Amino acid sequence: MKRAITWVSGLKTTAIIIAIVMVVLGAYFVFAQNGAGNDELFVVTKGDFTKQVFVSGTVKATQSVELGFAQGGRVSGVYAKVGDKVSRNALLAEIENGDLRAQVLQRQAAFESEEAKLLSLKQGTRPEEVSVSQSEVAKNEAALEQTRQELVNVIRDVFDVSDDALRNQVDQFISNPRSNNPQIVFFVLDSGAENALETGRVKVGSELGAWEKSLTLLTIESDLTKAQLEAKQNLLAVNSILAEASTALSQAVPNQTSTEASVKEWVIDITAARTALNAAISSLTDVVTRNKGAESTLEISRKNLTLALAGSTQADIDTQVAKVKAAQADIQNARSQLLKTLIVAPFTGVVTKMESKVGAVASSNVSDIALISEGAFQIESYVPEVDIAEVEVGDVARATLDAYGDGVIFDTKIISIDPAETIRDGVSTYKTVLQFITQDPRIKSGMTANVIITTEKKTDVISLPQRVVETKADGTRIVQVKEGGVVSDREVVTGKISSLGQIEIISGLQVGDVVVLTESK
Repeated sequence: MKRAITWVSGLKTTAIIIAIVMVVLGAYFVFAQNGAGNDELFVVTKGDFTKQVFVSGTVKATQSVELGFAQGGRVSGVYAKVGDKVSRNALLAEIENGDLRAQVLQRQAAFESEEAKLLSLKQGTRPEEVSVSQSEVAKNEAALEQTRQELVNVIRDVFDVSDDALRNQVDQFISNPRSNNPQIVFFVLDSGAENALETGRVKVGSELGAWEKSLTLLTIESDLTKAQLEAKQNLLAVNSILAEASTALSQAVPNQTSTEASVKEWVIDITAARTALNAAISSLTDVVTRNKGAESTLEISRKNLTLALAGSTQADIDTQVAKVKAAQADIQNARSQLLKTLIVAPFTGVVTKMESKVGAVASSNVSDIALISEGAFQIESYVPEVDIAEVEVGDVARATLDAYGDGVIFDTKIISIDPAETIRDGVSTYKTVLQFITQDPRIKSGMTANVIITTEKKTDVISLPQRVVETKADGTRIVQVKEGGVVSDREVVTGKISSLGQIEIISGLQVGDVVVLTESK
């Protein structure tokens, strides 16, 4: 309702302006009375002809945007507050992203490494580089030899642990342990557990005997892959018989030769043996892993030496170019993920909303920050369908703002008109944006504006009040002209109608003709 009253106020002001213009246009008209003094006449002259459209609108920032995080997370930093002026790409807020920042640095380092390799390929291999590659191979060969020796030593160590677990710990409570018929020296409630342990002793004893024999031939030149697999299998077998020993001991019935104290001591020994065996398994796994790493490192260094000796081919260069591009894509992907945790200013402007708080959990795609452009404003209005044909981009307009009254004029021009309609109060309108020709610090976003758009302006035009022109049934248009005291109809060709209610006369009248405004009754 307030806007409607404001708009009417603007129209009143416009009416006053029109009245003043009509007075000025009095130079066009020479009113006279006939002999009887009853006919209102005027003499035709030429003057300005203006068409205008009157609309209201709202001041908007040239650019405004609602900003939010692309993904959720805990806010770790807020770097602006409402009212702050920020430059384009300024960081406004961010959520926790240390891992993503590290990933960007890693990808950047990988990219630089690939770029360096490409440059090296293009420059070719220098003798110094060949020498370095040869030294690298020699170093890695020595490292592999060392890890292979460590592997041999560990395999022998794990045999000793396995042998001790079986022959010194398990065999404490087994008679004839190395025969084909070993016997547990105590009574076991579960005969199945007893049989499992006795049968397992025979099997594992045989396997350890074969293993011990193979170890006498084991050197760093041997097939260590086969040796470490054999060691793992035997460790599993010993671990299994230790588990069976634990089960049997848990069901042991003490007797004269196997007292309760003896059984408890055996349980402690078996537990210690299992711990030692697990440590041996871990040591073996560790050295096997290091040995594989040494083998891989040596293989890479040998390939690099071969490459250095062979020199660069075009295919090598093309391959490396592809790797550089892939590394560059990885950087872009990492940066893209990082950007999802940042809110940056898309343009230079003023912060109008800041709801992000350090420590709070931000949701994705929720507007927490708003920004408008600084000092650049425009008017957003909606031109009704009946007037839109008269309006076009580039038309100039004069605007007043309710905040400053009708006496303060701001010059504007149309910069865009939406091609599609917007329905407002059931009427088709077209969003029209006008830009202030001169930016003024008094202009604020949200102010109500009344706009007069000048759509056409002509000079030296003959025009008459629209009511003077009569349209006949056949479509012709006539006015009454007085010549020598005689009033007669004269056909005229008309054009457009001005904002003041004047109709353009294209032909049919000349300057000096006397037209009857109101005929005497």
